[in-house]
Amino acid sequence: MSRADEPVNVGVTVSPNGSRSLGQLFASATADLSELVHEEIALAKAELRQDVKRAGIGGGAVGAAGILALFSLPVLSFAAAYGIHNLGLGLAWSFLIVGGAYLVLAGLLGLMARSKFKKIKKPERSIASAKETAAVLQGVKPHPRSAPSGGTETTVAVKV
Repeated sequence: MSRADEPVNVGVTVSPNGSRSLGQLFASATADLSELVHEEIALAKAELRQDVKRAGIGGGAVGAAGILALFSLPVLSFAAAYGIHNLGLGLAWSFLIVGGAYLVLAGLLGLMARSKFKKIKKPERSIASAKETAAVLQGVKPHPRSAPSGGTETTVAVKV
């Protein structure tokens, strides 16, 4: 017998004829529903935390690429001005090489940001779990029970 098939004692008190009071049923259902909602929220938070981290890294790369591209503009401007003035391989080419290096680095950071943004996806496990829970709750119908006939109460093991 696997662990999932083993009966679990959840501490439900039942009268000898196997029925529970309406208050006990309501309390049990409320506790179970509360636990389910908390677990669903925890799952959604965990999935979103991963995607927020990816978005943060991608956003940082985009920001760095923008700053490097911005820094390259004055350098390229100086390089172009000195290049037109000089028309020889001198100081202007130095500025051009530095400006080109900034643009190459900005391009690489932009590609890294793009790959990080592509990895962001919707929280599939949370959505599937919420749909499953909704389907289960829609199928639940109240079952009328007879009033407990007093007597001693016993604890039963419920298969979960």
